Amino acid sequence: MLAFLSDATRRGAAEALRALNFGELAGRPIEEIFLGLVDYVCPDGGTIDEGIAREAFIETIAELASAGITDFDGLTFDQMQTVFELYATNAIEARLCNDIGTKIVTLPSDSRQAALIQAQLNDFIRRAVADSLTSARAAATSLTLDRVLAFVEGIYEQAFGILQIMGEAEAEGA
Repeated sequence: MLAFLSDATRRGAAEALRALNFGELAGRPIEEIFLGLVDYVCPDGGTIDEGIAREAFIETIAELASAGITDFDGLTFDQMQTVFELYATNAIEARLCNDIGTKIVTLPSDSRQAALIQAQLNDFIRRAVADSLTSARAAATSLTLDRVLAFVEGIYEQAFGILQIMGEAEAEGA
């Protein structure tokens, strides 16, 4: 995804889409473009991790307008970074939700408290992703897939630790 967004920012949306044989999407609204790319970026079926990536991508599409990103043809570098921040944040949150679903971590039974924890984690994850991208940019480090996966994994581990501590504190208070 990051490579495609970088290509679209560098060469233009139409050229990036043509390079992937999706030229028919050029000029379409950004949501339609991204929906057209879902199967390319995150193929259906496969492992749980692939399902998490697909869910995160679809959630990102739903958040584009509220992030002020409506024109794929005029995608700026900052907007590209925002799209990737949204995607990485959604992927990390989806992975944490999977961990909750498999009972690796637990949340409070009070829905308001659980929603508060979710909002705090979302803020933490989004800031951590933005900081990681900004640090890489400042260090003139190219964002290779390995680097991206490493910082996403690190942020996931930090968020998981926070979630575990919050769950343990809740369990002790019950």
